[in-house]
Amino acid sequence: MIITASDCFSMAATTRSTLFHKSLRCSKVFKLNPVSSNRAFQRIKATLITNSESFEVGNLIGSYGFMNITSYTGFPSVPDIEFPPEDIPRLRVPDVGEGSVKVRLYEGRVSQGPLRGTPVILKVYPGQRTGGVEADMMAANELNAHAFLQNSSKGICQNLQILLGGFETKTGEQWLAFRNYGKYSTADYGKIASEKMSENRTLKELKVWNPFEQDQKIKRRRIFVIKLLQGILRGLAFMHDHNRLHQSLGPASVVLNTIAEREAAYLVPRLRDLAFSVDISYSSLEQNAGTLSEGLWRRASAAGAFTPMEKRAFGIADDIYEAGLLFAYLAFVPFSEPGVMDSLSLQRLLESTFRLDLDATREYCLADDRLLEAIKFLDLGNGAGWELLQAMLNPDFRKRPIAEAVLNHRFVTGAVL
Repeated sequence: MIITASDCFSMAATTRSTLFHKSLRCSKVFKLNPVSSNRAFQRIKATLITNSESFEVGNLIGSYGFMNITSYTGFPSVPDIEFPPEDIPRLRVPDVGEGSVKVRLYEGRVSQGPLRGTPVILKVYPGQRTGGVEADMMAANELNAHAFLQNSSKGICQNLQILLGGFETKTGEQWLAFRNYGKYSTADYGKIASEKMSENRTLKELKVWNPFEQDQKIKRRRIFVIKLLQGILRGLAFMHDHNRLHQSLGPASVVLNTIAEREAAYLVPRLRDLAFSVDISYSSLEQNAGTLSEGLWRRASAAGAFTPMEKRAFGIADDIYEAGLLFAYLAFVPFSEPGVMDSLSLQRLLESTFRLDLDATREYCLADDRLLEAIKFLDLGNGAGWELLQAMLNPDFRKRPIAEAVLNHRFVTGAVL
């Protein structure tokens, strides 16, 4: 599933409440996955806050939903591009519809106990009456994934959002409390950076343009984006090293502690939205697939991955593909003006128009002056960005690099800057 955050962080004028309303008092806590119920895991469970009265709820931050690709339709004609007749039936684009589960986000803080005063983000899944059984499964899966990853012998990963607690209300809503490291997502950063590109064009037209200052801004943006990529990939590498897939990686699923490009040295991206996370330990792969991972394993079978080892490799490669699409988003959206490129249109361009041929994609983009800075960014290091993007989006899942290899690529290390 794809996460959409069109209204994710639109601030709402809600009255701050200092305590939960009585109707929100905890009726029962989440049930953690019994497969993972070892002693260490139970210690992590015991540290989570499961009492609703331990939190104070503040302003509504916003809401976001999950989009389903329901079917594929024929790709519309593209000016100046001709396709062989035999290829036309295969050029299809997804029809995307919003799923039934929509979560709300609130500011808040811990009101009692050793973490008293700690700022939190409260994520609310709807009850079964509104969101169906799927909402309950997503909430429980997200809690289980975080609890497991926070139990690592390697310690807490700074590039993953930290879960502090969770509970279910009498109304059936599932509440998860995460440490608040910032309200902005990569999607928010992309939107704001894109708007600044438009402002720069206006200044140029008004002839109040400082070329040196503009060059410095672009350099800062490149550094910021690469630092952002490094954090995303470290979080993903940590998950894969612990036999967990993300499976919903996108611009809205990465939270940032800053979006100021001058503060790139202090940037810490953190992966969130683990509702579709999948356990790829061999013991889990030998059991029946869960409902939330059925689509993944159908795609694995279609790609020729049948054994547990093949399925595990496919799952990791599938996450890398999503990371590749996110890389493409970060290479294009912050370096182009609003409306020129968005995540869905970029995905369609890569997958449906050029069928993951990055050389052809580059030739097409060269004809659009509005994409010039994006092309220059990927051209760094004699085309190192295009090289990495092609590897991550390789149609053959067996040829995609693992997260550690991507982290060590010269484009991500910053050697090209």
